[in-house]
Amino acid sequence: MTIPGRNRVIQPDWPAPARVRAASTLRMGGVSRGSYASLNLGSGVGDDEANVARNRRILAEMLDLPAEPLWLRQVHGTTILNLDGTDRPTPAQRSGPPPPGSMSLREPQAADGAITSRPGRPCVVLTADCLPVLFCDTSGTRVGAAHAGWRGLAGGVLESAVRCMRVDPGRLLAWMGPGIGQKAYEVGGEVLEQFAANDPDAVRCFSANARGRWQADLYGLARHRLRSAGVERIYGGGWCTHSESDRFFSNRREPPCGRMATMIWLAS
Repeated sequence: MTIPGRNRVIQPDWPAPARVRAASTLRMGGVSRGSYASLNLGSGVGDDEANVARNRRILAEMLDLPAEPLWLRQVHGTTILNLDGTDRPTPAQRSGPPPPGSMSLREPQAADGAITSRPGRPCVVLTADCLPVLFCDTSGTRVGAAHAGWRGLAGGVLESAVRCMRVDPGRLLAWMGPGIGQKAYEVGGEVLEQFAANDPDAVRCFSANARGRWQADLYGLARHRLRSAGVERIYGGGWCTHSESDRFFSNRREPPCGRMATMIWLAS
């Protein structure tokens, strides 16, 4: 797969079917300034909203997107939206009709991921240290994206995404995009306790530091949770948004800051 503007994005290195399109943006190539320089795609983070809108147009042209992505209002939760409806996304965990007051595809809805089986509908998550995770099935009929910070991981956002894909987990591929590396990600003991309370094996993804706190391995935690959910084909990882300042935004390094977009869609 070749994507226009590939020098400004990371293309997932995974054996996805040919009709699956995916990319994760870098911070360069836009019009924003200061700590938002330059391709900030996040609205509501302090950047000039006119610049954000222009950056999103740049992104659409750069990737030749088939439609406007559904920009989510991410809340570090576990809700995954189903974009297969004609005009209204609905929580994919919930059965039955859309809940009252569901927002249109162009309005920000509180969720931390999206899935679809419809061609031409990009699923997107925004990050600046948290981990973006993409999904597709081996037949190229369903795709999804999830936003996984430590709260989402502990709450089960990846397991939620796997369930919402509605295929055998053994037929799923997952790709982890740029997130903060373990050496840069210091957390308190309460974070370790939240993971260990339900999964003692998760403590292997934490190492103690000299300050009496812990270095958390988001990539390791994500791999562990995905494998526990039955997903064995896991790709990507290895970046550090905190240390690679020329390529990535990092909220821990330079708050407030911009956001990168990681997205996936099915070609017609």
